[in-house]
Amino acid sequence: MKFKQTAVFALSLGGLIHLAHAEEVSQDFFPISLKNSSAQADAKGFVEDQSLSGFTRNWYAREHTTRGTRFTYSDSTGKRIPTHSRTNWVQSTVLNYSSGFTQGTVGFATEVAAYNAVALERDRQSVAGPRSNRTLTDSDGDVVGQWSKLGLANIKARVSNTTLTAGRQSMDTPMVATIGNRALPSSFEGISINSEEFDNLSFQGGTFDRVSPRTEQSLSKFRTEYTNNKAETDRVSTLGVNYQPFKSVKSSLFATNVEDFWNQYYLGITHEMGDTQVVDITTGLNYYKTKDAGSRKMGKIDNDTYSLSLTATHLAHSLTFAYQQVNGNEYFDYLHETNGIFLANSLFSDYNGPNEKSFQVAYGLNMAEYGVPGLKFSIYTARGWGIDGTHYQGTAYDVKNLDGDKHYEYGIGASYAVQSGPLKASSIRVNYTAHRATANQIDGSLDELRVVTTIPFNIL
Repeated sequence: MKFKQTAVFALSLGGLIHLAHAEEVSQDFFPISLKNSSAQADAKGFVEDQSLSGFTRNWYAREHTTRGTRFTYSDSTGKRIPTHSRTNWVQSTVLNYSSGFTQGTVGFATEVAAYNAVALERDRQSVAGPRSNRTLTDSDGDVVGQWSKLGLANIKARVSNTTLTAGRQSMDTPMVATIGNRALPSSFEGISINSEEFDNLSFQGGTFDRVSPRTEQSLSKFRTEYTNNKAETDRVSTLGVNYQPFKSVKSSLFATNVEDFWNQYYLGITHEMGDTQVVDITTGLNYYKTKDAGSRKMGKIDNDTYSLSLTATHLAHSLTFAYQQVNGNEYFDYLHETNGIFLANSLFSDYNGPNEKSFQVAYGLNMAEYGVPGLKFSIYTARGWGIDGTHYQGTAYDVKNLDGDKHYEYGIGASYAVQSGPLKASSIRVNYTAHRATANQIDGSLDELRVVTTIPFNIL
């Protein structure tokens, strides 16, 4: 389980529909055409276009199990003691330096970001470490009070509108994506390319050999989120295309090879019609195909997982319905320390059990329509059923005891972003989530309260 709060405010589609526009969304064909401008031709210079910015974040979460003792901590003798609660409170700061691109046919630039975290909750029983990706602890479970690392460190080369990046970097694709739902985000070590030579057609790709986890100081090999066999891999490579064939339709097609684990393919399509003054309808399809590859360290995998979603927006109100289904005798799995799961029902739970079906209903309210821009509220509920791993033949996943298991969750949230002044774009987000499950479902029965305050700043 990833313990992420995706879609409480995004409402399953990666973000609310733009509430400000009043014109009907065009359904016209969008022909492929070269861009009239070149980003490199407009380069201002290495120093002239440099920036120094960042943010500071206060991240608090308290969990309490309602059945069983999901968490444990080490006492003074090293014995693991079960506990019903876990509290994590961390203050983080990111300082990011980005140079401009040098002028000329080929432009060069660099990006360096320093990450720092200070644990505000340091009691080993409260934090319930190790084996937590919320607060850094040592092997005995003692909290590391303060730590730092280089989160980003890369060089870039750009020709026209195509950029090659080498080093530690962020990434945003359906299978290799930076995840930022903790005090600090993850990042990846490798080489990537992003090409935007066309107005409505772009290409993304990369190959990576290490991940910088959210709550670790060192680099790690890649592993998967739900594995039970601790298998690791040295290489993850991804390549894809984003294409907008119509003004109202956006699509993505990606393929990823995780060396000796699997080949994974993704198709995503969204379509928007109408306008928010009457009703705006957005539909979304996300589909993943996963097939074992190489030496098959994760065993035999043959998994098809998809989600279908529909969001109706009228003025300040947004209502979402989403259905998701896993076809496979193992979990729909993805890489640990990534956000590589673009499925509608990836919420507190991922609803990705073997052969699982799930449904979500969500409502969002944007108070900008009532004179309070920046204030939003949301509420949702989701239910998963039919989890069946009894036909699984491998050893990488602990699913053979799943037979008709089910679970559900509900959540409420509020967020506010400052609209102007010296604290512009600063935000506070409060979520409460309750999850209930049958005995063998992986996420368990627990409640979580999460409060996150983020303050961005610009120095240069």
